[in-house]
Amino acid sequence: MKRFMIYVLLLACVVSANAQQQTFCNPINIDYGYTPIPNFSEWGRHRATADPVIVTYKGDYYLFSTNQWGYWWSPDMLNWNFVSRRFLRPWNKVYDELCAPAVGIIGDTMIVFGSTYASDFTIWMSTNPKVDDWKPLVDSFAIGGWDPSFFTDDDGRLYMYNGSSNRYPMYGVELNRRTMQPLTTRKEMYLLEHWRYGWQRFGEYMDNTFLDPFIEGSHLTKYRNKYYLQYGAPGTEFSGYADGLLVGNSPLGPWEPQSDPLSFKPGGFARGAGHGATFQDRYNNYWHVSTMVVSVKNNFERRLGIWPTGFDKDDVMYCNTAFGDYPHYLPHVVKEKGLPMTYNNGTFTGWMLLNYKKPVAVSSSWGNYAANNAVDESIKTYWSAATGKKGEWIQTDLGEVSTVNAIQINYADQDVDDDRLGKRTDQYHQYKIWYSVDGKKWKILVDKSGNKTDVPHEYVELTSSIEARYIKLENIHMPTGKFAISGLRVFGKGKGAVANPVKQFMVLRTEKDKRSAYIKWSPVDNAYAYNIYYGTHPDKLYNCVMVHDANEYWFKAMDNQKAYYFTIEAINENGISPKYQILKVD
Repeated sequence: MKRFMIYVLLLACVVSANAQQQTFCNPINIDYGYTPIPNFSEWGRHRATADPVIVTYKGDYYLFSTNQWGYWWSPDMLNWNFVSRRFLRPWNKVYDELCAPAVGIIGDTMIVFGSTYASDFTIWMSTNPKVDDWKPLVDSFAIGGWDPSFFTDDDGRLYMYNGSSNRYPMYGVELNRRTMQPLTTRKEMYLLEHWRYGWQRFGEYMDNTFLDPFIEGSHLTKYRNKYYLQYGAPGTEFSGYADGLLVGNSPLGPWEPQSDPLSFKPGGFARGAGHGATFQDRYNNYWHVSTMVVSVKNNFERRLGIWPTGFDKDDVMYCNTAFGDYPHYLPHVVKEKGLPMTYNNGTFTGWMLLNYKKPVAVSSSWGNYAANNAVDESIKTYWSAATGKKGEWIQTDLGEVSTVNAIQINYADQDVDDDRLGKRTDQYHQYKIWYSVDGKKWKILVDKSGNKTDVPHEYVELTSSIEARYIKLENIHMPTGKFAISGLRVFGKGKGAVANPVKQFMVLRTEKDKRSAYIKWSPVDNAYAYNIYYGTHPDKLYNCVMVHDANEYWFKAMDNQKAYYFTIEAINENGISPKYQILKVD
Protein backbone atom coordinates (compact mmCIF):
# COMPACT_ATOMS: atom_id res chain seq x y z
CA MET A 1 0.00 0.00 0.00
CA LYS A 2 2.83 2.40 0.89
CA ARG A 3 4.51 1.76 -2.49
CA PHE A 4 1.19 2.42 -4.26
CA MET A 5 0.70 5.75 -2.45
CA ILE A 6 4.20 6.91 -3.41
CA TYR A 7 3.44 6.05 -7.04
CA VAL A 8 0.22 8.09 -6.93
CA LEU A 9 2.04 11.07 -5.42
CA LEU A 10 4.70 10.93 -8.10
CA LEU A 11 2.05 10.87 -10.82
CA ALA A 12 0.41 13.92 -9.25
CA CYS A 13 3.61 15.90 -9.80
CA VAL A 14 3.56 15.28 -13.56
CA VAL A 15 1.34 17.38 -15.83
CA SER A 16 -1.53 15.32 -17.17
CA ALA A 17 -1.74 15.27 -20.95
CA ASN A 18 -5.53 15.11 -20.62
CA ALA A 19 -5.90 18.07 -18.26
CA GLN A 20 -8.30 20.67 -19.59
CA GLN A 21 -6.20 23.64 -20.63
CA GLN A 22 -7.62 27.11 -20.26
CA THR A 23 -5.14 28.85 -22.54
CA PHE A 24 -3.45 28.68 -25.93
CA CYS A 25 -0.37 30.29 -27.44
CA ASN A 26 0.51 31.31 -30.99
CA PRO A 27 1.69 29.92 -33.34
CA ILE A 28 -1.16 27.47 -32.87
CA ASN A 29 -0.10 23.88 -32.30
CA ILE A 30 -1.40 21.93 -35.29
CA ASP A 31 0.38 19.23 -37.30
CA TYR A 32 1.58 21.51 -40.09
CA GLY A 33 2.34 19.53 -43.23
CA TYR A 34 5.57 19.79 -45.19
CA THR A 35 5.56 21.81 -48.36
CA PRO A 36 4.36 19.45 -51.11
CA ILE A 37 6.24 21.18 -53.93
CA PRO A 38 9.85 20.00 -54.41
CA ASN A 39 11.38 23.22 -55.75
CA PHE A 40 10.00 25.10 -52.73
CA SER A 41 12.22 22.91 -50.55
CA GLU A 42 15.62 23.53 -52.13
CA TRP A 43 16.92 25.03 -48.87
CA GLY A 44 15.74 22.03 -46.88
CA ARG A 45 12.47 20.26 -46.20
CA HIS A 46 10.20 22.36 -44.00
CA ARG A 47 6.68 22.70 -42.68
CA ALA A 48 4.40 25.35 -44.12
CA THR A 49 0.83 26.51 -44.28
CA ALA A 50 -0.94 29.84 -44.67
CA ASP A 51 -4.10 31.59 -45.87
CA PRO A 52 -6.36 30.20 -43.11
CA VAL A 53 -10.09 30.40 -42.69
CA ILE A 54 -12.00 29.18 -39.64
CA VAL A 55 -15.77 28.76 -39.57
CA THR A 56 -17.95 27.72 -36.65
CA TYR A 57 -20.29 24.97 -37.80
CA LYS A 58 -22.70 23.01 -35.60
CA GLY A 59 -20.84 24.16 -32.50
CA ASP A 60 -17.35 23.14 -33.67
CA TYR A 61 -14.50 25.03 -35.31
CA TYR A 62 -13.27 24.05 -38.79
CA LEU A 63 -9.88 25.21 -40.03
CA PHE A 64 -8.80 25.11 -43.67
CA SER A 65 -5.47 26.37 -44.99
CA THR A 66 -3.03 26.04 -47.87
CA ASN A 67 -1.37 22.77 -48.99
CA GLN A 68 -2.45 20.46 -46.17
CA TRP A 69 -4.20 17.61 -48.01
CA GLY A 70 -7.07 17.96 -45.58
CA TYR A 71 -8.39 20.19 -42.80
CA TRP A 72 -8.97 20.27 -39.04
CA TRP A 73 -11.92 20.49 -36.68
CA SER A 74 -11.90 21.32 -32.97
CA PRO A 75 -14.48 21.44 -30.19
CA ASP A 76 -12.54 24.04 -28.18
CA MET A 77 -10.09 25.92 -30.48
CA LEU A 78 -7.20 24.07 -28.79
CA ASN A 79 -7.28 20.39 -29.77
CA TRP A 80 -7.41 20.13 -33.56
CA ASN A 81 -8.37 16.86 -35.27
CA PHE A 82 -7.07 16.36 -38.80
CA VAL A 83 -9.35 15.02 -41.55
CA SER A 84 -7.52 13.75 -44.64
CA ARG A 85 -9.09 14.98 -47.84
CA ARG A 86 -7.78 15.68 -51.34
CA PHE A 87 -9.85 18.50 -52.81
CA LEU A 88 -8.69 17.81 -56.37
CA ARG A 89 -7.24 20.57 -58.50
CA PRO A 90 -7.83 19.11 -61.99
CA TRP A 91 -5.01 21.06 -63.64
CA ASN A 92 -2.50 19.69 -61.12
CA LYS A 93 -2.94 15.97 -60.67
CA VAL A 94 0.16 15.42 -58.55
CA TYR A 95 -0.13 18.10 -55.87
CA ASP A 96 -3.89 18.19 -55.58
CA GLU A 97 -4.20 20.18 -52.35
CA LEU A 98 -6.26 23.23 -51.55
CA CYS A 99 -4.48 26.54 -51.94
CA ALA A 100 -5.87 29.63 -50.21
CA PRO A 101 -9.30 28.02 -49.72
CA ALA A 102 -12.70 29.66 -49.51
CA VAL A 103 -15.13 28.21 -46.97
CA GLY A 104 -18.76 29.28 -46.70
CA ILE A 105 -21.96 28.30 -44.96
CA ILE A 106 -25.21 28.19 -46.94
CA GLY A 107 -28.10 27.20 -44.69
CA ASP A 108 -27.01 23.96 -43.03
CA THR A 109 -24.30 23.19 -45.59
CA MET A 110 -20.59 23.92 -45.63
CA ILE A 111 -19.01 24.67 -49.02
CA VAL A 112 -15.29 24.64 -49.93
CA PHE A 113 -13.49 25.94 -52.97
CA GLY A 114 -9.76 26.28 -53.70
CA SER A 115 -7.84 28.97 -55.55
CA THR A 116 -7.66 28.44 -59.30
CA TYR A 117 -7.18 30.35 -62.51
CA ALA A 118 -8.86 27.48 -64.34
CA SER A 119 -12.60 27.16 -64.91
CA ASP A 120 -13.07 23.50 -64.02
CA PHE A 121 -12.50 23.42 -60.26
CA THR A 122 -15.24 21.75 -58.19
CA ILE A 123 -17.05 23.48 -55.33
CA TRP A 124 -17.58 20.87 -52.64
CA MET A 125 -20.35 20.67 -50.04
CA SER A 126 -20.91 18.73 -46.81
CA THR A 127 -23.29 18.50 -43.88
CA ASN A 128 -20.96 16.09 -42.09
CA PRO A 129 -17.43 17.53 -42.39
CA LYS A 130 -16.11 15.79 -39.26
CA VAL A 131 -15.40 12.93 -41.62
CA ASP A 132 -14.46 12.87 -45.29
CA ASP A 133 -18.07 13.15 -46.47
CA TRP A 134 -18.22 15.62 -49.38
CA LYS A 135 -20.17 15.89 -52.61
CA PRO A 136 -19.87 18.26 -55.56
CA LEU A 137 -22.13 21.28 -55.32
CA VAL A 138 -21.09 22.13 -58.89
CA ASP A 139 -18.59 20.13 -60.93
CA SER A 140 -17.03 23.18 -62.51
CA PHE A 141 -17.09 26.70 -61.16
CA ALA A 142 -17.01 28.65 -64.40
CA ILE A 143 -15.48 31.94 -63.32
CA GLY A 144 -12.79 30.54 -61.00
CA GLY A 145 -10.90 32.81 -58.65
CA TRP A 146 -7.57 33.11 -56.85
CA ASP A 147 -7.62 33.71 -53.08
CA PRO A 148 -11.41 33.46 -52.97
CA SER A 149 -13.83 33.87 -50.07
CA PHE A 150 -17.58 33.38 -49.66
CA PHE A 151 -20.09 35.47 -47.73
CA THR A 152 -23.74 34.66 -47.12
CA ASP A 153 -25.77 37.71 -46.10
CA ASP A 154 -28.67 37.70 -43.65
CA ASP A 155 -31.11 37.68 -46.58
CA GLY A 156 -29.52 34.50 -47.94
CA ARG A 157 -27.76 36.15 -50.88
CA LEU A 158 -24.33 34.71 -51.65
CA TYR A 159 -21.21 36.64 -52.64
CA MET A 160 -17.68 35.72 -53.64
CA TYR A 161 -14.57 37.89 -53.41
CA ASN A 162 -11.19 37.13 -54.96
CA GLY A 163 -7.92 38.56 -56.15
CA SER A 164 -4.19 38.10 -55.60
CA SER A 165 -2.09 40.55 -57.56
CA ASN A 166 0.24 43.51 -57.41
CA ARG A 167 -1.37 44.86 -60.56
CA TYR A 168 -5.08 44.10 -60.45
CA PRO A 169 -7.65 44.91 -57.72
CA MET A 170 -9.70 42.66 -55.49
CA TYR A 171 -13.06 41.76 -57.04
CA GLY A 172 -16.52 40.90 -55.77
CA VAL A 173 -19.57 39.30 -57.37
CA GLU A 174 -22.98 37.99 -56.34
CA LEU A 175 -23.63 34.32 -57.11
CA ASN A 176 -26.75 32.27 -57.63
CA ARG A 177 -26.62 30.08 -54.53
CA ARG A 178 -28.16 27.12 -56.37
CA THR A 179 -26.17 27.12 -59.62
CA MET A 180 -23.15 29.15 -58.38
CA GLN A 181 -23.31 31.17 -61.58
CA PRO A 182 -22.55 34.91 -61.35
CA LEU A 183 -25.60 37.17 -61.33
CA THR A 184 -23.59 40.15 -62.54
CA THR A 185 -20.13 40.84 -63.87
CA ARG A 186 -17.34 41.06 -61.31
CA LYS A 187 -16.99 44.45 -59.68
CA GLU A 188 -13.75 46.07 -58.58
CA MET A 189 -13.57 46.31 -54.77
CA TYR A 190 -10.21 47.90 -54.01
CA LEU A 191 -6.69 48.46 -55.32
CA LEU A 192 -3.86 49.22 -52.90
CA GLU A 193 -2.92 52.86 -52.26
CA HIS A 194 0.61 52.47 -50.95
CA TRP A 195 1.39 56.05 -51.89
CA ARG A 196 -0.93 56.97 -48.99
CA TYR A 197 -0.91 54.07 -46.53
CA GLY A 198 2.64 53.29 -45.46
CA TRP A 199 1.93 49.78 -44.18
CA GLN A 200 0.92 48.71 -47.72
CA ARG A 201 4.45 49.18 -49.06
CA PHE A 202 6.26 46.04 -50.22
CA GLY A 203 9.33 44.72 -48.42
CA GLU A 204 10.56 43.85 -44.93
CA TYR A 205 11.24 47.56 -44.38
CA MET A 206 8.20 48.86 -46.30
CA ASP A 207 10.34 50.48 -48.97
CA ASN A 208 8.94 49.10 -52.29
CA THR A 209 12.47 48.22 -53.32
CA PHE A 210 11.89 45.76 -56.18
CA LEU A 211 8.17 44.93 -56.45
CA ASP A 212 4.86 46.65 -56.03
CA PRO A 213 2.77 45.37 -53.09
CA PHE A 214 0.24 42.56 -53.43
CA ILE A 215 -3.42 42.63 -52.44
CA GLU A 216 -4.94 39.20 -51.68
CA GLY A 217 -6.76 37.13 -49.10
CA SER A 218 -10.26 38.64 -49.01
CA HIS A 219 -12.79 38.03 -46.22
CA LEU A 220 -16.09 39.77 -45.37
CA THR A 221 -17.66 40.24 -41.92
CA LYS A 222 -21.03 41.87 -41.24
CA TYR A 223 -21.77 43.72 -38.01
CA ARG A 224 -24.81 45.91 -37.25
CA ASN A 225 -25.66 46.36 -40.94
CA LYS A 226 -22.14 47.41 -41.84
CA TYR A 227 -19.81 45.34 -44.00
CA TYR A 228 -16.11 44.92 -43.17
CA LEU A 229 -14.10 43.67 -46.13
CA GLN A 230 -10.64 42.43 -45.16
CA TYR A 231 -7.65 41.92 -47.44
CA GLY A 232 -4.05 40.80 -47.07
CA ALA A 233 -1.05 43.01 -48.00
CA PRO A 234 1.73 43.77 -48.89
CA GLY A 235 3.60 40.42 -49.09
CA THR A 236 3.35 37.12 -47.26
CA GLU A 237 7.09 36.83 -46.47
CA PHE A 238 7.36 40.05 -44.44
CA SER A 239 7.00 40.91 -40.75
CA GLY A 240 4.54 43.64 -41.73
CA TYR A 241 2.20 41.19 -43.48
CA ALA A 242 -1.22 42.37 -42.36
CA ASP A 243 -4.95 42.35 -43.03
CA GLY A 244 -6.33 45.70 -44.10
CA LEU A 245 -9.93 46.79 -43.75
CA LEU A 246 -12.62 48.43 -45.90
CA VAL A 247 -15.99 49.48 -44.48
CA GLY A 248 -19.21 49.86 -46.47
CA ASN A 249 -22.99 49.74 -46.31
CA SER A 250 -23.50 46.94 -48.84
CA PRO A 251 -21.69 43.70 -49.71
CA LEU A 252 -20.26 45.15 -52.94
CA GLY A 253 -19.40 48.62 -51.67
CA PRO A 254 -18.67 51.42 -52.12
CA TRP A 255 -15.89 51.12 -49.53
CA GLU A 256 -14.10 53.45 -47.14
CA PRO A 257 -10.52 52.29 -46.54
CA GLN A 258 -9.40 52.32 -42.91
CA SER A 259 -6.07 54.05 -42.28
CA ASP A 260 -4.46 51.20 -40.33
CA PRO A 261 -4.53 47.42 -40.64
CA LEU A 262 -7.07 45.31 -38.80
CA SER A 263 -4.45 42.70 -37.85
CA PHE A 264 -0.79 43.77 -37.67
CA LYS A 265 2.08 42.10 -35.79
CA PRO A 266 5.50 43.30 -36.96
CA GLY A 267 7.33 42.41 -33.72
CA GLY A 268 7.73 39.62 -31.21
CA PHE A 269 8.63 35.94 -31.46
CA ALA A 270 6.44 35.11 -34.48
CA ARG A 271 5.60 38.02 -36.75
CA GLY A 272 2.98 38.71 -39.39
CA ALA A 273 -0.82 38.67 -39.32
CA GLY A 274 -1.97 38.67 -42.94
CA HIS A 275 -4.36 36.79 -45.25
CA GLY A 276 -6.79 35.58 -42.64
CA ALA A 277 -10.44 35.41 -41.69
CA THR A 278 -12.68 36.64 -38.89
CA PHE A 279 -15.05 34.20 -37.20
CA GLN A 280 -17.31 33.98 -34.17
CA ASP A 281 -16.83 31.36 -31.49
CA ARG A 282 -19.73 29.33 -30.10
CA TYR A 283 -20.38 32.16 -27.60
CA ASN A 284 -20.59 34.79 -30.39
CA ASN A 285 -17.27 36.45 -29.55
CA TYR A 286 -15.11 37.42 -32.53
CA TRP A 287 -11.62 36.08 -33.32
CA HIS A 288 -9.27 36.54 -36.25
CA VAL A 289 -7.02 33.82 -37.69
CA SER A 290 -4.20 34.76 -40.04
CA THR A 291 -0.78 33.90 -41.42
CA MET A 292 2.44 34.26 -39.43
CA VAL A 293 5.86 34.45 -41.05
CA VAL A 294 8.91 32.18 -40.74
CA SER A 295 10.44 32.56 -44.23
CA VAL A 296 13.79 30.91 -43.46
CA LYS A 297 13.87 27.75 -45.55
CA ASN A 298 11.67 29.44 -48.13
CA ASN A 299 9.70 32.69 -48.45
CA PHE A 300 6.51 30.65 -48.10
CA GLU A 301 7.46 28.95 -44.82
CA ARG A 302 4.59 30.12 -42.60
CA ARG A 303 2.43 29.34 -39.57
CA LEU A 304 -1.00 30.36 -38.18
CA GLY A 305 -2.10 32.59 -35.31
CA ILE A 306 -5.45 33.44 -33.69
CA TRP A 307 -6.23 36.75 -31.96
CA PRO A 308 -9.22 38.23 -30.09
CA THR A 309 -11.21 40.60 -32.27
CA GLY A 310 -14.24 42.82 -31.87
CA PHE A 311 -16.04 46.10 -32.45
CA ASP A 312 -16.00 49.16 -30.22
CA LYS A 313 -18.94 51.40 -29.28
CA ASP A 314 -18.50 53.30 -32.56
CA ASP A 315 -18.55 50.06 -34.58
CA VAL A 316 -14.82 50.34 -35.31
CA MET A 317 -13.41 46.86 -35.87
CA TYR A 318 -10.14 45.94 -34.14
CA CYS A 319 -7.88 42.92 -33.62
CA ASN A 320 -5.72 42.66 -30.51
CA THR A 321 -2.25 41.37 -31.40
CA ALA A 322 -0.51 42.95 -28.39
CA PHE A 323 1.21 40.05 -26.59
CA GLY A 324 -0.10 38.09 -29.56
CA ASP A 325 2.33 35.18 -29.08
CA TYR A 326 1.92 35.01 -25.29
CA PRO A 327 -0.69 32.79 -23.55
CA HIS A 328 -4.32 33.84 -23.96
CA TYR A 329 -7.53 32.36 -22.59
CA LEU A 330 -9.60 30.05 -24.78
CA PRO A 331 -13.21 30.88 -25.74
CA HIS A 332 -14.87 28.72 -23.10
CA VAL A 333 -12.75 30.38 -20.37
CA VAL A 334 -13.54 33.86 -21.74
CA LYS A 335 -17.21 32.90 -21.39
CA GLU A 336 -16.89 31.31 -17.93
CA LYS A 337 -14.83 34.15 -16.48
CA GLY A 338 -16.86 36.86 -18.18
CA LEU A 339 -13.67 38.36 -19.63
CA PRO A 340 -14.03 41.45 -21.82
CA MET A 341 -13.25 41.10 -25.51
CA THR A 342 -12.60 44.84 -25.66
CA TYR A 343 -9.19 46.13 -26.63
CA ASN A 344 -7.60 46.00 -23.20
CA ASN A 345 -5.93 42.56 -23.24
CA GLY A 346 -8.94 40.97 -21.59
CA THR A 347 -8.00 37.52 -22.89
CA PHE A 348 -4.28 37.88 -22.06
CA THR A 349 -3.31 35.81 -19.01
CA GLY A 350 -0.70 38.28 -17.80
CA TRP A 351 1.92 35.50 -17.78
CA MET A 352 5.21 37.04 -18.83
CA LEU A 353 8.15 35.55 -20.70
CA LEU A 354 10.68 34.48 -18.07
CA ASN A 355 13.74 33.45 -20.07
CA TYR A 356 14.44 36.05 -22.75
CA LYS A 357 18.17 35.82 -23.55
CA LYS A 358 18.83 34.10 -20.23
CA PRO A 359 21.72 31.58 -19.87
CA VAL A 360 21.32 28.31 -21.78
CA ALA A 361 23.08 24.95 -21.52
CA VAL A 362 22.77 22.17 -24.11
CA SER A 363 23.86 18.60 -24.69
CA SER A 364 25.49 19.47 -28.03
CA SER A 365 25.34 21.97 -30.89
CA TRP A 366 25.40 21.65 -34.65
CA GLY A 367 27.14 24.14 -36.92
CA ASN A 368 26.21 27.78 -36.33
CA TYR A 369 22.89 26.94 -34.72
CA ALA A 370 23.91 28.24 -31.30
CA ALA A 371 22.14 27.51 -28.02
CA ASN A 372 21.15 31.14 -27.39
CA ASN A 373 19.05 31.12 -30.56
CA ALA A 374 16.43 29.16 -28.63
CA VAL A 375 15.77 32.08 -26.25
CA ASP A 376 16.21 35.14 -28.48
CA GLU A 377 12.48 35.60 -29.26
CA SER A 378 12.83 35.03 -32.99
CA ILE A 379 11.19 32.13 -34.76
CA LYS A 380 13.65 32.72 -37.62
CA THR A 381 16.67 31.55 -35.59
CA TYR A 382 17.12 28.22 -33.85
CA TRP A 383 19.46 25.97 -31.92
CA SER A 384 20.17 22.50 -33.24
CA ALA A 385 21.67 19.59 -31.40
CA ALA A 386 24.22 17.46 -33.21
CA THR A 387 21.69 14.63 -33.54
CA GLY A 388 18.01 13.86 -33.18
CA LYS A 389 18.72 11.02 -30.76
CA LYS A 390 17.11 10.33 -27.43
CA GLY A 391 18.91 12.13 -24.62
CA GLU A 392 19.75 15.39 -26.39
CA TRP A 393 18.66 18.27 -24.14
CA ILE A 394 18.47 22.02 -23.65
CA GLN A 395 18.31 23.82 -20.30
CA THR A 396 17.24 27.41 -19.65
CA ASP A 397 18.10 29.40 -16.53
CA LEU A 398 15.38 31.90 -15.51
CA GLY A 399 17.92 33.85 -13.46
CA GLU A 400 15.94 33.53 -10.24
CA VAL A 401 13.26 31.33 -8.75
CA SER A 402 10.04 32.27 -10.51
CA THR A 403 6.44 31.13 -10.76
CA VAL A 404 6.03 29.04 -13.92
CA ASN A 405 2.56 28.61 -15.47
CA ALA A 406 3.23 27.38 -19.01
CA ILE A 407 5.92 26.31 -21.46
CA GLN A 408 5.98 26.49 -25.25
CA ILE A 409 8.31 24.28 -27.30
CA ASN A 410 8.81 25.45 -30.88
CA TYR A 411 10.59 22.82 -32.95
CA ALA A 412 12.62 23.83 -36.02
CA ASP A 413 13.24 21.86 -39.21
CA GLN A 414 16.88 20.80 -39.46
CA ASP A 415 17.98 18.01 -41.81
CA VAL A 416 14.45 16.78 -42.43
CA ASP A 417 14.24 13.60 -44.54
CA ASP A 418 14.30 14.39 -48.27
CA ASP A 419 11.19 12.34 -48.97
CA ARG A 420 9.07 14.24 -46.43
CA LEU A 421 6.82 16.14 -48.85
CA GLY A 422 3.19 16.89 -48.10
CA LYS A 423 1.15 15.64 -45.17
CA ARG A 424 2.39 12.98 -42.77
CA THR A 425 0.01 11.51 -40.20
CA ASP A 426 2.42 8.85 -38.91
CA GLN A 427 4.91 11.10 -37.11
CA TYR A 428 5.19 12.34 -33.53
CA HIS A 429 7.33 14.11 -30.94
CA GLN A 430 8.22 12.71 -27.53
CA TYR A 431 9.97 14.60 -24.74
CA LYS A 432 10.28 15.23 -21.01
CA ILE A 433 10.49 18.53 -19.15
CA TRP A 434 12.33 18.74 -15.83
CA TYR A 435 12.52 21.58 -13.33
CA SER A 436 14.84 22.58 -10.51
CA VAL A 437 15.26 25.33 -7.96
CA ASP A 438 19.04 25.01 -7.63
CA GLY A 439 20.18 23.19 -10.80
CA LYS A 440 21.14 20.11 -8.77
CA LYS A 441 17.94 18.43 -7.68
CA TRP A 442 15.55 17.82 -10.56
CA LYS A 443 11.89 16.84 -10.70
CA ILE A 444 9.88 15.71 -13.68
CA LEU A 445 7.34 18.33 -14.74
CA VAL A 446 5.95 17.07 -18.05
CA ASP A 447 6.30 13.53 -19.36
CA LYS A 448 5.31 13.12 -23.01
CA SER A 449 7.52 10.08 -23.59
CA GLY A 450 4.43 8.14 -24.65
CA ASN A 451 3.03 10.85 -26.94
CA LYS A 452 2.00 9.71 -30.44
CA THR A 453 0.98 13.04 -31.94
CA ASP A 454 2.77 15.59 -34.07
CA VAL A 455 3.26 18.77 -31.98
CA PRO A 456 5.63 21.16 -33.79
CA HIS A 457 4.57 24.12 -31.60
CA GLU A 458 3.81 22.31 -28.38
CA TYR A 459 2.21 24.48 -25.71
CA VAL A 460 1.73 23.03 -22.23
CA GLU A 461 -0.23 24.86 -19.55
CA LEU A 462 0.58 23.46 -16.11
CA THR A 463 -2.36 22.23 -14.07
CA SER A 464 -0.92 24.23 -11.19
CA SER A 465 1.99 26.66 -11.13
CA ILE A 466 5.40 25.61 -9.83
CA GLU A 467 8.39 27.46 -8.40
CA ALA A 468 11.56 26.94 -10.43
CA ARG A 469 14.72 28.57 -11.66
CA TYR A 470 15.81 25.98 -14.21
CA ILE A 471 13.75 24.29 -16.93
CA LYS A 472 15.22 21.42 -18.93
CA LEU A 473 13.79 19.90 -22.11
CA GLU A 474 14.95 16.37 -22.90
CA ASN A 475 14.41 14.80 -26.30
CA ILE A 476 12.92 11.31 -26.44
CA HIS A 477 11.90 11.10 -30.10
CA MET A 478 11.97 13.41 -33.12
CA PRO A 479 9.79 12.62 -36.15
CA THR A 480 12.63 13.56 -38.50
CA GLY A 481 15.91 15.43 -38.56
CA LYS A 482 17.91 16.79 -35.66
CA PHE A 483 16.58 17.94 -32.28
CA ALA A 484 16.23 21.66 -33.07
CA ILE A 485 14.38 24.40 -31.17
CA SER A 486 13.51 27.90 -32.42
CA GLY A 487 11.92 28.87 -29.13
CA LEU A 488 11.91 27.28 -25.67
CA ARG A 489 9.63 29.82 -24.02
CA VAL A 490 8.75 29.79 -20.32
CA PHE A 491 5.78 31.84 -19.09
CA GLY A 492 4.77 32.94 -15.60
CA LYS A 493 5.79 35.66 -13.15
CA GLY A 494 9.09 36.70 -11.67
CA LYS A 495 9.57 37.81 -8.06
CA GLY A 496 10.95 41.28 -8.70
CA ALA A 497 9.57 44.70 -9.48
CA VAL A 498 7.44 45.42 -12.51
CA ALA A 499 9.23 47.27 -15.30
CA ASN A 500 9.67 50.98 -14.67
CA PRO A 501 7.74 53.36 -16.92
CA VAL A 502 9.42 54.97 -19.90
CA LYS A 503 10.42 58.50 -18.85
CA GLN A 504 10.98 60.11 -22.25
CA PHE A 505 9.27 59.27 -25.52
CA MET A 506 9.27 61.09 -28.82
CA VAL A 507 7.89 60.54 -32.31
CA LEU A 508 9.45 62.55 -35.13
CA ARG A 509 7.27 62.35 -38.22
CA THR A 510 9.08 62.72 -41.53
CA GLU A 511 7.99 65.87 -43.34
CA LYS A 512 9.21 64.56 -46.68
CA ASP A 513 7.11 61.39 -46.34
CA LYS A 514 4.44 61.50 -43.66
CA ARG A 515 3.91 57.76 -43.87
CA SER A 516 7.06 57.39 -41.76
CA ALA A 517 8.39 58.47 -38.38
CA TYR A 518 11.44 57.97 -36.18
CA ILE A 519 10.49 56.86 -32.67
CA LYS A 520 12.91 57.04 -29.75
CA TRP A 521 12.56 56.61 -26.00
CA SER A 522 14.69 56.51 -22.88
CA PRO A 523 15.76 52.93 -22.12
CA VAL A 524 14.37 51.21 -19.03
CA ASP A 525 17.05 49.29 -17.15
CA ASN A 526 14.74 46.54 -15.91
CA ALA A 527 12.79 45.98 -19.16
CA TYR A 528 13.44 43.43 -21.90
CA ALA A 529 10.86 44.74 -24.39
CA TYR A 530 8.48 47.59 -25.16
CA ASN A 531 5.03 47.81 -26.72
CA ILE A 532 4.37 50.85 -28.91
CA TYR A 533 0.63 51.49 -29.39
CA TYR A 534 -0.70 53.80 -32.08
CA GLY A 535 -3.81 54.91 -33.93
CA THR A 536 -5.60 57.86 -35.54
CA HIS A 537 -7.74 58.54 -32.44
CA PRO A 538 -6.44 58.89 -28.87
CA ASP A 539 -9.02 56.41 -27.56
CA LYS A 540 -8.43 53.88 -30.34
CA LEU A 541 -4.78 52.88 -30.23
CA TYR A 542 -5.64 49.48 -31.66
CA ASN A 543 -2.32 48.51 -33.27
CA CYS A 544 0.86 47.51 -31.46
CA VAL A 545 4.55 46.98 -32.24
CA MET A 546 6.69 44.95 -29.79
CA VAL A 547 10.37 45.93 -29.77
CA HIS A 548 13.24 44.03 -28.11
CA ASP A 549 16.82 45.16 -27.46
CA ALA A 550 16.38 48.73 -28.69
CA ASN A 551 15.15 52.13 -27.64
CA GLU A 552 14.39 53.36 -31.15
CA TYR A 553 12.21 52.24 -34.02
CA TRP A 554 11.70 53.35 -37.61
CA PHE A 555 7.93 53.34 -38.05
CA LYS A 556 6.70 53.37 -41.66
CA ALA A 557 3.04 52.35 -41.47
CA MET A 558 1.05 55.62 -41.28
CA ASP A 559 -1.69 57.20 -43.37
CA ASN A 560 -0.05 60.37 -44.72
CA GLN A 561 -3.33 62.29 -44.49
CA LYS A 562 -4.10 61.69 -40.81
CA ALA A 563 -2.77 62.82 -37.45
CA TYR A 564 -1.57 59.98 -35.20
CA TYR A 565 -1.42 59.20 -31.50
CA PHE A 566 1.24 57.11 -29.76
CA THR A 567 2.10 55.67 -26.38
CA ILE A 568 4.56 53.11 -25.04
CA GLU A 569 4.88 50.63 -22.15
CA ALA A 570 7.87 48.69 -20.80
CA ILE A 571 7.82 44.92 -20.21
CA ASN A 572 9.79 42.57 -17.97
CA GLU A 573 9.43 39.17 -16.32
CA ASN A 574 7.35 40.63 -13.52
CA GLY A 575 4.79 42.61 -15.46
CA ILE A 576 3.99 45.68 -17.53
CA SER A 577 4.68 49.32 -16.69
CA PRO A 578 2.07 52.08 -16.84
CA LYS A 579 1.80 53.59 -20.31
CA TYR A 580 3.42 56.85 -21.27
CA GLN A 581 1.15 59.84 -21.78
CA ILE A 582 -0.42 59.81 -25.25
CA LEU A 583 1.43 61.89 -27.83
CA LYS A 584 -0.26 63.49 -30.82
CA VAL A 585 1.79 63.69 -34.02
CA ASP A 586 0.47 65.80 -36.92
